[in-house]
Amino acid sequence: MGIWTRDDREGGYEWGMSKTFREWNPEQSVLFPASVLDLVPAGHLVHFVRNVVSEQLDLSKILGCYEEERGYPPYHPVMMTALLLYANAAGIYSSRRIARACQERVDFMALTGMQKPDFRTISLFRLRHLEALKGLFKQVLKLCKKAGMVKLGHVALDGTKIRANASVYKNMSYGKMKKAEKDLKAEVDRWFEDAERIDREEDELYGADKSGDELPEWVADKQKRLEKIQQAKAELEAEAKAELERGPDPVKNTHKPKPTGTPPDPVKRNFTDPESRLMKTSHGFIQAYNAQAAVDSHSQVIVAQSVANTGSDAHQMMPLLEQIRRNLRQQAKEVSADSSYCSELNLKGLRKRRIRGYVATDRQDKDRNVGLWVQRMRKRLKQGGWRSRYRLRKQTVEPVFGLIKQARGFRQFLLRGQNKVAAEWSLLCTAHNLLKLAAVQGSRNGSQSDFSISLLGPGSFILRSFLFFGRWLVSRFLENSPNQLIPLT
Repeated sequence: MGIWTRDDREGGYEWGMSKTFREWNPEQSVLFPASVLDLVPAGHLVHFVRNVVSEQLDLSKILGCYEEERGYPPYHPVMMTALLLYANAAGIYSSRRIARACQERVDFMALTGMQKPDFRTISLFRLRHLEALKGLFKQVLKLCKKAGMVKLGHVALDGTKIRANASVYKNMSYGKMKKAEKDLKAEVDRWFEDAERIDREEDELYGADKSGDELPEWVADKQKRLEKIQQAKAELEAEAKAELERGPDPVKNTHKPKPTGTPPDPVKRNFTDPESRLMKTSHGFIQAYNAQAAVDSHSQVIVAQSVANTGSDAHQMMPLLEQIRRNLRQQAKEVSADSSYCSELNLKGLRKRRIRGYVATDRQDKDRNVGLWVQRMRKRLKQGGWRSRYRLRKQTVEPVFGLIKQARGFRQFLLRGQNKVAAEWSLLCTAHNLLKLAAVQGSRNGSQSDFSISLLGPGSFILRSFLFFGRWLVSRFLENSPNQLIPLT
């Protein structure tokens, strides 16, 4: 049996038997300095994202923000945009994890050119250019359409509940707010009365010119909590008054009581993210937003997306259809959706836009409880049976949510507020479409070598050809005398 022996002269290890291993010496220098593009294979996704962002996307809204000539030069906005898109495509969302990847992962090094922005720089760049980054969704969607990936023959709609960056235990109902406000106000007033009484006693004992100690921290915390409760209570009252001024809901898709100008006691507000809502899912109630997506059945490209802070999907169908027309200047021919989108108004809207709809009617149990349009839709689905076009819904939109939430691990929004969350969801959908576009472009280009030529440019191709020819000559020489040189590969 062979044993390991150490060669002190060369600082390596040798096996006692005659087996030959490849040379392993991490301190070995190379003849030519390595290009940053050589760190990852030629057909890697990072090359595609970098070239699409730098060559095919219009980033004038981002670049136009940098007009100040003074100060230290910032990181290039094109590089930072490509970094955010690639990180979302790779399933890395936190700014700290992105910064760590720039230091440890070679694919991120190939994108940034060995630059290492810290997490604060990445976070501030994302917050500063949220609206501009949100607009990249439409540009990437047009690239997908140009590549023939968007047909709009059949579009499936669906929504998914994604956790907000807030705890469900930070909610308080309007009724509890009124009670807590009174209790906290009385307690804080009692503390101040006690403090004034103690101050008078100390003034008589020590003199009026002596300064006293500040209030304890627990008193300040109670004051801050009282201020938050008063602010949330005022916001609920303002919303109730605004709803009363608007009058009844013209859409008539909800079953809310008639507005009175005063919030009902069960209405809740979250202190961490006031715009998020409690929503029911298969795992119970969570503090979440309702992320919407319209997906083309041809290549599973997202053609429209939005974020709502209501659990119902019924109000989201028409805005998604309008967004499809704005993004692509044409409308879908067929639309499928589950029963959460089923309403008389939505079915009339599909007919008005000349879209053939396939909307499930499971939640409407009896004919006498539903309108004429729902009855007609139920008849259409029943006549089609297993051949109905509704069957395309599950295999079109459900895998997209599975890829985003399960494969790429996005389970919770990082930002707070509906506008910021909408921009974050738009960035996710843009990264999803980029992945679809990269897969199609890679399959059309055929071999990886041809794809690498188009990505890396002629100069890099000449250098690669020279190195490949040199390695081929060495390998031919080693075939004739294998014991004279150590293999290079």
